[in-house]
Amino acid sequence: MLNTIRNDIYSVLERDPAARNTIEVLLCYPGLHAIWFHRFSHKLWRVGLKLSARWVSQLVRTLTGIEIHPGAKIGRIFFIDHGMGVVIGETAEIGNNVTIYHGVTLGGTSSQKVKRHPTIRDNVVVGAGAKVLGAIVIGEGSRIGANAVVVKSAPPNSVIVGVPGQVLIRSHEQASIDLEHNLLPDTIGETVAALVAHVEELEKKVNVNLSRSPLLHMPDHGIWHGEDFAI
Repeated sequence: MLNTIRNDIYSVLERDPAARNTIEVLLCYPGLHAIWFHRFSHKLWRVGLKLSARWVSQLVRTLTGIEIHPGAKIGRIFFIDHGMGVVIGETAEIGNNVTIYHGVTLGGTSSQKVKRHPTIRDNVVVGAGAKVLGAIVIGEGSRIGANAVVVKSAPPNSVIVGVPGQVLIRSHEQASIDLEHNLLPDTIGETVAALVAHVEELEKKVNVNLSRSPLLHMPDHGIWHGEDFAI
């Protein structure tokens, strides 16, 4: 038990640069409090004291703003940063060294009493506001971008962005937990840019009069410009 608590505290100090010392982590991190209470409520759930387990989880929800169903299975060194608005459903399964941010939902998509929530493998990072829905599996070492809506499984070492979530497999594995939320691909924007470039090339080949400015231009450092963008 003491070793588990020590690892939990270390995970906060390692992953959150705002955490300055152990006392601050113990007193000021609701994600840590929610995890510790969940471990207690999960034990109650497993021995059949389901009402007591639900009551503990609801109490913690009121205190922390984090709702974890006592039936959810959570591995070691799980870190919830900020935490407000996090919802983890009954049949969710979370591996080791997982990090999730505020507003994340691990939700179900069935009214049947079956496995209906996602399985998150080891070393996964789930960005703020992301929704992972259904009995899907997110492979080890993957990163889910902020506000992504993930409704299908992803292989290990993936990056998932957008609505619905687009899965991209990385060319190399990450040596450690990947917390670089700003390094996310723009799959739709890159596809549109490629189409615009292709159309321009076709227009040149058929000798279309290009004296007028096209409605769309290629993005300049990620910024789109066009003549019909008056909104």
